[in-house]
Amino acid sequence: MRVTAPQMLLYPRIRKSPYFYAAREHGVAMYSVYNHMYIPRHFGDPVGEYWNLLENVNISDVGVERALQISGPDAFTFTNKLVTRDLSRCDVGQCKYTFLTDQHGGIINDPVLLRLEENRFWLTLADSDALLWARGLAVNSGLNVTIDEPDMGPIQVQGPKSLDLMVSVFGESIRDLEYYFFKEYELQDMRVLVSRTGYSAELGYEIYLFDATENGTRLWRTVMEAGQPLGVQPAGVCHLRRIEAGILALGADIDLTTNPFEVGMGYPWMLSMDKEGGFIGRDALQAISAEGVSRKLVGLHIDGEALGTYNDGTMLEAFPVSSGTAVVGKVTSACHSPRLGQNIGMALVGVERSAVGEHLSVRVDGQLREAVVTPMPFLDSEKSAARQSVGSGDRG
Repeated sequence: MRVTAPQMLLYPRIRKSPYFYAAREHGVAMYSVYNHMYIPRHFGDPVGEYWNLLENVNISDVGVERALQISGPDAFTFTNKLVTRDLSRCDVGQCKYTFLTDQHGGIINDPVLLRLEENRFWLTLADSDALLWARGLAVNSGLNVTIDEPDMGPIQVQGPKSLDLMVSVFGESIRDLEYYFFKEYELQDMRVLVSRTGYSAELGYEIYLFDATENGTRLWRTVMEAGQPLGVQPAGVCHLRRIEAGILALGADIDLTTNPFEVGMGYPWMLSMDKEGGFIGRDALQAISAEGVSRKLVGLHIDGEALGTYNDGTMLEAFPVSSGTAVVGKVTSACHSPRLGQNIGMALVGVERSAVGEHLSVRVDGQLREAVVTPMPFLDSEKSAARQSVGSGDRG
């Protein structure tokens, strides 16, 4: 008999998140592998998880985002060379979204960086072997740095009621935590960092647990219990919401073959071309900036019957994009937005076909569908939900 829904083998060779067993208690329906670890993709109802994210609060196991830790006397010098942003503008206690690029300007990773000390950084990695890249660069750098992976694992707490949940767990001081900053707390003798960050474009937090292998299940259960009066649900990372928000996914929308200018991230603050010491890939990106790019990431409205939720296994490959009979690009992420009531997607297309209003065709399961280029993000372009002021000292 032909198997139409193959299972994923769970076995010792693939690493487990510190929250793996706690999340399983709630009935994980689908896994994938991320950073050589199992990650829950959903718990049976991705659309229900989406609505709970918008109305209540979700908790997600993102322990797969294990940190690349850089420490030692020359940690600042090394890390500032490694990433595209200028870390002289990053205070201790602050987070930065940044890129790691290779010598050609291709995107290796897009981590959130945390500056724990003057010379200690965490880069919470998207799905790649950036730890090996950093270690390789350090070998002959002549710099005194140590690069390792601490026993740390984050969980995400996201949604409009996330603040209430965090106050119940950590107290009123959490209200003064600013967007893209973090604080250290002790919770039931567990040491954690709490940042006001996330992958949802909604109000949210991430809890980074030290000694995560030992304490992961306890932290998960503590947060879940505190969230019961608020309608907390376990959930996968919500790709429906991140596509609506135009948030990039490494391995889909960006990879080594794409550069920041192609995906609309060539901002001066993101690519600090003039910072002291430069960064790996700067020369290539300066040349790309001068020459211009041949393709661009755009938003699309796609006609036809409803697409899936992206994290449900219905989008196995990028969808080809055509203009007339010529293939001009590919849809990198797509879904059916419950709020918009239509199919939306991000697509890399030739710049000559990237203008808003351009009519194109997208091939889905062998069938051509009409599509039109539209502004992106599709909803809340200012990220007002995530950036909202929740305390007297919030700078946003």
